[in-house]
Amino acid sequence: MAEANVRVLRFASLNNFRQLSPVVKSHLKRVYISLICALAASAFGVYIHMLFNIGGFVTDLLFFQSIKWLHSTHTNQQSTNRLYVLFLSTVLKGASVGPMIKLAIDLDSSILSTAFVGTSVVFSCLSCGAMLARRREYLYLGGLLTPGLSTLSPLLFASFIYRGYGSTWLFNIELYFGLFLFAGYMPVDTQEIVEKAHNGDMDYLEHSFSSFTDFVAVFVRVLIILMLKNSAHKVEKNSMALLARLVCPVTKIVIHNMLDARNREA
Repeated sequence: MAEANVRVLRFASLNNFRQLSPVVKSHLKRVYISLICALAASAFGVYIHMLFNIGGFVTDLLFFQSIKWLHSTHTNQQSTNRLYVLFLSTVLKGASVGPMIKLAIDLDSSILSTAFVGTSVVFSCLSCGAMLARRREYLYLGGLLTPGLSTLSPLLFASFIYRGYGSTWLFNIELYFGLFLFAGYMPVDTQEIVEKAHNGDMDYLEHSFSSFTDFVAVFVRVLIILMLKNSAHKVEKNSMALLARLVCPVTKIVIHNMLDARNREA
């Protein structure tokens, strides 16, 4: 009897979203619907790359320009145009990741589905855990993650410069450290979205793009790990490091800088 009561209490605690007001719940719905649409748009970008082989440096530049455009427009104006910009940026990101997706399909098509399902499960668990946790509990973790984010870019550039044996361990550090770093950002960004919604910030496009960045960063790193472990031909880690630039932490740094600049102007 006691065990049954404990199970009921645990189940009830898993469904305890009382700390989320109806307005915040409605906002989160819009955020995650936009996130699903953004992921679908990025899949379309991958498909475009498969057809026309357009993914590369140019799509990276256009992606960063679209990010700047998205964050420079006002929240309460041109909502339709901002939605188009969001989908454009995710299509460009999909095209940029397209070469890696194509390589994964050529090696073993099951790797792609495994990486996507695994990332989706991790994202869902961490996001739900952040919503069920006490308010602001994971926000303090962001103070530890931000310095790590700043060290990721030098590690990535160092792996480019020091090729050979030294680049192997640099690449491994950047790969696994980046994986845990962006996985840590998933609950942090979720609680940040909730906290901003409580304070009246209902920019669901910007919030969904932040979650999209975390999802893609984790997905690509999981994909690289699976490719390295399951490839019959053992892809060179130097070439994988070149592909890893597609989820360069500079993206996250640029977003944080833009948001800080907007807050200072406000």
